[in-house]
Amino acid sequence: MQPVQEFYPQLLSPKKVVITTHQKPDGDAMGSSLGLYHLLIQLGHTVTVISPTNWAQFLQWMPGTEHVVDFESYREVALEKIAEADLLFCLDFNVLHRTKHLEPHLEQMKATKILIDHHQQPQEAAFHFGISDTTKSSTCEMVYDFIVDSGHADKINHDVASCLYTGVMTDTGSFRFPAASANVHRMVAHLKDLGLNHTVIHENIYDSFLENRLRFTGHVLLNRLEVMYEYNTAVMSISKGDLLRFHIKTGDTEGLVNQLLSIQGIKFGALVIDRDEERKWSFRSKGDFDVNTFARMHFEGGGHFNAAGGRSSDTLENTVKKFKVVIKQYHDQLQ
Repeated sequence: MQPVQEFYPQLLSPKKVVITTHQKPDGDAMGSSLGLYHLLIQLGHTVTVISPTNWAQFLQWMPGTEHVVDFESYREVALEKIAEADLLFCLDFNVLHRTKHLEPHLEQMKATKILIDHHQQPQEAAFHFGISDTTKSSTCEMVYDFIVDSGHADKINHDVASCLYTGVMTDTGSFRFPAASANVHRMVAHLKDLGLNHTVIHENIYDSFLENRLRFTGHVLLNRLEVMYEYNTAVMSISKGDLLRFHIKTGDTEGLVNQLLSIQGIKFGALVIDRDEERKWSFRSKGDFDVNTFARMHFEGGGHFNAAGGRSSDTLENTVKKFKVVIKQYHDQLQ
C-alpha cells in the first residue's frame, strides 16, 4: 500500500468513483463517506456511495444520504456501479470482510483502491494507496486532513463540514474521549468559521429517537444489566425477543454500551445483542484495559484500544457464559 499522498494527483482528472464503508455504518462511516462524496463531485468526478447494509434513521438528515445505495436492497444497481468504477475509496474499516456480502465484489474489482481508516491492523495488501492512523479520532478527521493536504480546503462547503463534524463528534463521544486532540478542536474551529451550525447536528443525532427506544433502554438497563464488581466490569445481553418487543431498528442500540461505563468504578463495559446471523459484541473500556486485544483473542473482533467489537456464532446464553469464563483471566488488569 503506497502512501495516500502519492494518490493526490489523480484527484485532478475526473473518474468514476465508488465510496464504501463498513456494514451498519455509524456517524463516522456515513459522515466520512458523504464528506468525501461532496468533495469529489466538486472536482468533477462521478461518485456513488454504496453502503453494505442499511443505516440508522438518525443519520438520514445528512446531506447526500438520499443518493447512497444500500447494497442489500439495490444489489444490481450497486454491482453496476462497482463494475464501472475507476476508483474505490474504502473508509472507516480495516479489512474487507467488514463490508459483509459486499466483500467478494470488492476483492474482484480492478479499480484503484484507496484506504482511509483509523483501526488497528489494516489489510494493507488489499489496497493500492492509503493511510491507516490509529492516533486519529475518526475517519472524518482523516478525510478532513485528506482534503486540506491535497490542496482542496476551499472545497469545504456546508455539506462537507456538516458530514465531517458528525463523524468527529460521534466517534469522540461529543469530544470527551482521549482521541479528541488539539488538532480535532482546530478542525472544528475551522468548520465553525465556515458557518457550521453544530447545535442542529447534535439535535439530529441525539434528539430524534422514538418513544419505544427510550422504553427499550429502560427495560434493558433494569433487566439485562449485570455488574461484576470483582472485575470492575458491566455486561449486558439483549435477546432477539427484546428487540422484537420494542420494535428496535438499526441504530436504536447505538451508544448503549457507553452507558455501562457511567457506573462508578467500572473499567470495562460489554454489550452483546442477539442478531439474526450472529451474536454481536460491543466493548468499551477506560484507562489501560485493551479491548481491541480482548476482542481479537476471544470474539473474532477488534477495533481500537478502548473501543472494539466482536462476534459469536454460538447461542446468546453460551456466548455470555464464555465471556464470564474468559473475564477471569483479566482480574488483575481490571483491578
